[in-house]
Amino acid sequence: MKSLSIKQAATALMMGEVIAYPTEAVWGLGCDPWQEEAVHQVLTIKERPVNKGLIIVAANLKQIAPLIDPLSAPQQEILKSSWPGHITWLIADYNNWLPSWIKGDFTTVAVRVSAHPIVNQLCLEFGKPIVSTSANKAGESSLDTQGIQRTLGTSLGGIVSGSLGDQLKPSVIKDLASGNVVRQ
Repeated sequence: MKSLSIKQAATALMMGEVIAYPTEAVWGLGCDPWQEEAVHQVLTIKERPVNKGLIIVAANLKQIAPLIDPLSAPQQEILKSSWPGHITWLIADYNNWLPSWIKGDFTTVAVRVSAHPIVNQLCLEFGKPIVSTSANKAGESSLDTQGIQRTLGTSLGGIVSGSLGDQLKPSVIKDLASGNVVRQ
């Protein structure tokens, strides 16, 4: 599998390809959230049903403004104080900005503004958020680069060079409306 620069990875995303890239804690799979075929390829790779939904990751609040703008000022402050960072929030998609294949059976969408430099650069170069899900089959342990190459290599447009961040497990997921922790 070929190693991709940030620019090459952004081009692959624009072309509807799925890529692997380092995140704060695990290797992720990403694609353009608005390209249905690419999203279904991620779901097929992971053996994950579409109804469960997927996380999107952005470089900054501006990239997810259609989700943030309708929120109350206190909700916006909660997000601003926790991002960029290693927390994913479930946010109501009041404008139906994201397609159903991202939200699954939910009216909310899982969103993170990453502090990881590679994720940040990738989203900036791509110009919008990307899908961010762990590089593994559903229910299995996350893979390292060798595992990705061995088991997922032929399904991917490439792997972005870089190192994982210093987190030991995937991001906490919290519901913005209730404040409840969905994943610890």
